[in-house]
Amino acid sequence: MLDLKTIRGSLVAAALGAACGPLLAPLVLPAWSQNKPASGISIDNFTFSPGKLTVKAGTTVTWTNKDDIPHGIASADNAFNRSKALDTDDAFSFTFTTPGTYQYFCYIHPHMMGTIVVEAATGENAMP
Repeated sequence: MLDLKTIRGSLVAAALGAACGPLLAPLVLPAWSQNKPASGISIDNFTFSPGKLTVKAGTTVTWTNKDDIPHGIASADNAFNRSKALDTDDAFSFTFTTPGTYQYFCYIHPHMMGTIVVEAATGENAMP
């Protein structure tokens, strides 16, 4: 037999959740998503995707190898240390703190090239 108090309590909880969710989401989600900036580049079929990525200073960029052969990430101007050879589903990350344009390539397949454009951070993301 169904308990009317349980049903009533469930309906009240659902109604409150439905009413409060849309009001709280714009306040909570933007702050939560800005706590740790991150961007990703996929390596697949001998290509970096996207080939050019624009981020704010302080953003961590992660390259993930989705190809079935190894790839390695290296900076054209030694802005960061090169990665180990990345097997399928391996990843390499680097945090870009200084604005500028960074060229990178696969040191195993040098014809694979990409660009990271780092813009000055503003507001809460600005570095002191």
